[in-house]
Amino acid sequence: MNKKPRIYIIDVTNRDGVQTSRICLSKLEKTMINIYLNDLGVFQSEFGFPVTHHETNYLNANLELVDLGMIKPMRLGGWLRAITEDVEESFKRAPKLSHVNLSISTSDQMIVHKFKGKLDHKSVIEKMVKAVKQAKSLGAKSIGVNAEDASRTDIKYLIEFTKAAKDAGACRIRYCDTLGYDSPFTIYDRISQLAKEVKIDIEVHCHNDLGMVVANSIMGAKAANDAGVDAYINTCVNGMGERAGNADLISVILAIKYGSGMQGKYQLDENINLKVAWKLCTYASYAFGVSIPINQPGIGSNAFAHESGIHADGALKDRRNYELYDFEELGRGEQEIIETGRQITAGEYSGIKGFRNVYENLEIKFKDDKEATKVLELVRYANVHNQKPLTEGELRFIAKYPDIAKKIFTMLL
Repeated sequence: MNKKPRIYIIDVTNRDGVQTSRICLSKLEKTMINIYLNDLGVFQSEFGFPVTHHETNYLNANLELVDLGMIKPMRLGGWLRAITEDVEESFKRAPKLSHVNLSISTSDQMIVHKFKGKLDHKSVIEKMVKAVKQAKSLGAKSIGVNAEDASRTDIKYLIEFTKAAKDAGACRIRYCDTLGYDSPFTIYDRISQLAKEVKIDIEVHCHNDLGMVVANSIMGAKAANDAGVDAYINTCVNGMGERAGNADLISVILAIKYGSGMQGKYQLDENINLKVAWKLCTYASYAFGVSIPINQPGIGSNAFAHESGIHADGALKDRRNYELYDFEELGRGEQEIIETGRQITAGEYSGIKGFRNVYENLEIKFKDDKEATKVLELVRYANVHNQKPLTEGELRFIAKYPDIAKKIFTMLL
């Protein structure tokens, strides 16, 4: 008996989210987001670009955390262009890389006006197929193929492209609504046809240019499940991402869990643990330096606020009158971000006594001054690395994994 198709989350904050204009994350911040995504139960984090030199140590350090069980069972996936040169370079730089997504444009708009005659429809497929086979030969355990601008791609060509990807060894196709062009109706119809024709799992990657990103993501996943295949929704924490952003991670999860017509019919990955949501989202906000909108679903400061007399009265009588879900479910409580260095400094110029006091307050002790000094030097550098005071989670991580932290703070030339 075939299992009921499910909806999984592949979060792309550390790849697409960091491409948001005017913001960035340090490698330590990206690592902490991977750890919190793992705790939330996300299926896979697209954790970076394996061909980018400044990512190499960070990527390998995070793959070491997988080996140590710190990041488990979440997969770490690399994003690369669907060309053999990128595939070869990626596995050379990150030998333990097991999961990849290979990306290439498929729409007439991109093929004509982006490739400018260097590729045509036939050669796009040929390049993609070679890249998939190369990744498989180098040890990739899972390969997703990204059809960039899939929403503006002729459906017959998209089906041909997807069949070729599947035959070459891809386990998923990423349907990219790169410009946020789809509506819930069109994405359902197109993914439904694609999944029925090819019988391959579908990743849904949507952007918010027209304000429909969560609705499109949900309808794309519904279409895949209705066609009998698993769906993987791409998300970003707090809806970060290029231009108007990607699908907000927590909004997507809440929509699957509580949306009308979703409960009981569509099965979300059982590993999802919303209790981590508040910690993850407030940390990401601090790391990005971008405030959470007050009306953000589940996480915004007004998400459970009632001012209207009728609403307040109704909520006090029974919270279900005006709340679909409980704030406790999202792990909401006291602020999780603890900014160190305000009273007892743990920054780039910290002294050993004040530094040890900070860690003693976290109930972490060092066996001797040598060990404390080693961690102190890393904490000093981490403050420079992040350009902001460290959080409790970051301090704990550095103390527990000093050698991995050191690798994250350095760049392989």
